[in-house]
Amino acid sequence: MICPHCERNLLRKERVGDTCSHCHRSYALDPKTNALRLNDLRVRRITAVLTDGGRIGIVPDQLWYALSRKRLRDSEYGQGCAAWAFVAAAFAAGIAFFAQVPGLLIGSAALGLVGMGVFVAQGLGAGVGIPPVPRESFPAHVLTLWRAVYGALPPGVIDTEGSADDPSGPAGAAGTTAVLVCPDRAVIAFLVADGLPARHGLAVVLSAEEARAVPSKGPVLVLHDSDADGELFVRRLRDALPGRTVIDVGPPLRTVRTRPQAVPYRDPKRKPSPADMRLLTELGTYTPQELKWLGKGWRFPLVGLPPARLLAVVDRVAGQVTRGVDPDRRRAADLGFLTWPEQAGPDPVGGR
Repeated sequence: MICPHCERNLLRKERVGDTCSHCHRSYALDPKTNALRLNDLRVRRITAVLTDGGRIGIVPDQLWYALSRKRLRDSEYGQGCAAWAFVAAAFAAGIAFFAQVPGLLIGSAALGLVGMGVFVAQGLGAGVGIPPVPRESFPAHVLTLWRAVYGALPPGVIDTEGSADDPSGPAGAAGTTAVLVCPDRAVIAFLVADGLPARHGLAVVLSAEEARAVPSKGPVLVLHDSDADGELFVRRLRDALPGRTVIDVGPPLRTVRTRPQAVPYRDPKRKPSPADMRLLTELGTYTPQELKWLGKGWRFPLVGLPPARLLAVVDRVAGQVTRGVDPDRRRAADLGFLTWPEQAGPDPVGGR
């Protein structure tokens, strides 16, 4: 491991107690002792990419996904168990052969079957896509350690702890021209912190009920994960808001699945219900392979999109929609006051 302070290459014996034996300064993360195999330099490097060199702020959930991507691609399901089962089986078989103990042969065969079962499960993809650190546990497992050493979050990461339930301010405030609905509080906090709702006069809400409470007849923009819940969220929102223009701004599932940099994850506890799968099937817009994929609980989360790209897409769509609703904004756009340049550069998701 490289010391984040003096940049010396440290052996395990040279970093006892999470302290460099050369510069005697503490660090936050040791790849040998945390589930994501992180070190401080990697966290800083990825944070710099996600924030576009400090141009935008990000929320902890976006950092969680970026730091988990490598582990989500690989499965380490039962690797230690399989290895020890095979070793124990060989050891027991050896003793049984030389000591003439028939009972050990049965035990050896049982251990061999256990190891083979784990090996087969690995081949079938068991453990692939399951985060080693759940999203909700990331602050305690990583950010708390970081705060203890550096006194603050990594540069550019927004502190969302203790934030208000409604980060966008009172719904239906003066100047509201449209409504943005997103069930992910972290994504709302990200958009609000980077000024997007205020820029376009958007009321930002979490649900259809909150959208109905906004005294605006303007269009409704919907942001959602690319998963079974997200795909059905748009349909249910349209049913709940008859007569309103509902625009799906979420990333299309079919498009995201074809991107080599996109890494899905799954939560075995959040598989869609049979009723939800029937609704998805009735839509007639998904292939059997896509339905099978959704049914296993796979998802592409909004927090997994490159933050700068997510901000640019929502910014562009919101600008187009609100300019058509608000005459003052339309005139300002014609004069060029509300045009926002695209940021060219490498794909932050792929550049790990």
